[in-house]
Amino acid sequence: MPKPLALDFDPIARADQLWTRRWGKVPAMAAITSVMRAHQILLSRVDAVVKPYGLTFARYEALVLLTFSRSGELPLSKIGERLMVHPTSVTNTVDRLERAGLVARRPNPLDGRGVLAAITDRGRQVVEHATRDLMTVEFGLEGYDEDACREVFELLRPLRVAAGDFDLPHQEGPGREHP
Repeated sequence: MPKPLALDFDPIARADQLWTRRWGKVPAMAAITSVMRAHQILLSRVDAVVKPYGLTFARYEALVLLTFSRSGELPLSKIGERLMVHPTSVTNTVDRLERAGLVARRPNPLDGRGVLAAITDRGRQVVEHATRDLMTVEFGLEGYDEDACREVFELLRPLRVAAGDFDLPHQEGPGREHP
């Protein structure tokens, strides 16, 4: 967990005031700085929860993704696509999960050069326990109720659409089912 700053002022609000004096009002600067600080805080919180399981949040996400697949295994390229990370990051993540005995690699029978990552029984146990613990702390968002979490999701959705993550006609999300 990050050490609390315990400042007697909001440093982002202060930066916003100073920015405005120097370059004019740019609300996007305070927004992006807040998002980046929130990312630091949340990543630290969730990493602290999954650390006892030998995981980082990135490794946890990979295990969860494998549990969502029908067979418990996916090509490394599909893992990267679904987690929206670079192939090198997937390789590193799977390497570490494999060393921990949480996944096993095997050749992809449908692609002679491809590799599948398959979750092991131990990996399934670890992801169940880590998930239980993350849900207990509401993934670090315990200060937000269900409506606020949905609002955060909806506020950030246009950013993800603009980045090309998906096309807007897909209307799944928190509380919505995928067609």
